[in-house]
Amino acid sequence: MELCLANHSSYPRVGASREQQRLRRAYAQRERGEISPEAFNQVQDSLVAEVIEEQAHAGCELVTDGQIRWYDSISHVAGKLAHVEINGLLRYFDTNFYFRQPVITANVEWREPLVVEEFRYAKRTSVRSVKPVLTGPYTLAIASIRQTPVYGDFSTLVMDLSAVLAREVNALATAGAEVIQVEEPAILQHPQDLPLLQQALTALSEARGSARLALYTYFGDAAPVYEALQELPVQILGFDFTYAPKLPDKIATVGSQKSLGLGLIDGRNTRMETAKDVFPLLEKVLPHVPGEIVYLNPSCGLEYLPRDKAVAKLTLLKELKEAFLQERKG
Repeated sequence: MELCLANHSSYPRVGASREQQRLRRAYAQRERGEISPEAFNQVQDSLVAEVIEEQAHAGCELVTDGQIRWYDSISHVAGKLAHVEINGLLRYFDTNFYFRQPVITANVEWREPLVVEEFRYAKRTSVRSVKPVLTGPYTLAIASIRQTPVYGDFSTLVMDLSAVLAREVNALATAGAEVIQVEEPAILQHPQDLPLLQQALTALSEARGSARLALYTYFGDAAPVYEALQELPVQILGFDFTYAPKLPDKIATVGSQKSLGLGLIDGRNTRMETAKDVFPLLEKVLPHVPGEIVYLNPSCGLEYLPRDKAVAKLTLLKELKEAFLQERKG
């Protein structure tokens, strides 16, 4: 079995040095009309290339573009759809980050590419495989205000968003994505809607081509719904173990039909984990995971950490992986 070191999703956009703060300056310049859209895009491009390089240097075998161009994980996707307006700020789960809330005014429709062009650029830039990330239809729907009778039934909005995202999944697969990550953190707060999520993911699964679809949850305990998540039409399930102390025992007892993404390193805490924290969990979980690849990644996106700590977390994950494999070999 191969342990593949992967970044989860996001990455800090700003660091301690002046050079690492250039995107912040560019945002301010854009607001004052002092920089052209083309020049602003060039700053974003350069930062995407930089964070991909940092991930690869830290040992990641599967990188992301760091979601550098995203204001947040909700409005970046929903704001590109027809009949969606962007409203005020709401707290993103129990973090100190905020998202701009979408307002649905009529039937949501695909209007332009969501992330495929960003993926193409990252793929051209990276020497490692790149994983595109999409916020899933259920989490997008939960985060939105429905200001239209069209969506008096919540499930109708979820399924319409599913159709839109399926088109994007197909475009990503056609562009060469090998793993496509769909994030559904909200489902852990509404487990009664798992049948709806299963229905919504079917369209995405049918559109994936030869790519592997990964469903990632975080900021909640997946252990109580672990068996139900196993039934979803995806090839990979990713979990945040920092919220789920009983999850390793659940996996050891029930097993897994899917490849797993193991979020054993806390993406929100600067504390550096040790072998004593991680190795027992790997020993407990790995014998019960099928397939050739298990993904080792942070518990969530790394944007919640300072830039240097994000690098340190990925480097630590590489060191722990190497030490664990060496111990098993010995």
